[in-house]
Amino acid sequence: MQVEVWSDIVCPWCYIGKRRLEKALAGFEHADEVELVWRSFQLDPTFPKGVREPVYESLAKKMNATADQVRGMTDQVKQVAAQEGLHYDFENGVMVNTFDAHRLTHLAKDKGLGDRAHERLMRAQLVEARVLDDVDTLVELAQEIGLDAGQARTVLTGDTYTAEVEGDIRAAQQLGATGVPFFVMDRAFGISGAQPLEVFTSALEKAYAQKV
Repeated sequence: MQVEVWSDIVCPWCYIGKRRLEKALAGFEHADEVELVWRSFQLDPTFPKGVREPVYESLAKKMNATADQVRGMTDQVKQVAAQEGLHYDFENGVMVNTFDAHRLTHLAKDKGLGDRAHERLMRAQLVEARVLDDVDTLVELAQEIGLDAGQARTVLTGDTYTAEVEGDIRAAQQLGATGVPFFVMDRAFGISGAQPLEVFTSALEKAYAQKV
């Protein structure tokens, strides 16, 4: 049974959704038969490459909101994240174009490290407020998850895995995803958003029952 997860590493709800899926899998008796496949998505593909903006400033512009309104919204997200053991740092967070970081996740997936890569990059962005379009930072994180530093740098300074990232994004659109996180069980059941634990549990059980 395959579970595909479309997410963006700068997406706070994607990290929350990842935790909830993990909890559902931990209580799923057929979890050892589940193949988890991470797929790329960009919440804002138009965000200019090379530009770095403080998260609050970027959200205020995107949503045409005041700084206080943005803080109010992100404080609510922080409270939800904390319930999942995630302590977000939006105050120091930096918004970047995530395309290159996604290319790195495809290298990781090819090495059997896809889940570890998404976990590490989301933590780096959302909890540690690292700058994830910086090549040296990404190479350091790549080493932490077990990738070869030289190979990671070669990928990041070239255009390898561009087609794979673009293919993931097209697939999400073809499946009707307009945002992330987006979870698909055996291309039969879809979950949009970081739904409650019981929704993930139910979808896993239904997808497995249909399979057998």
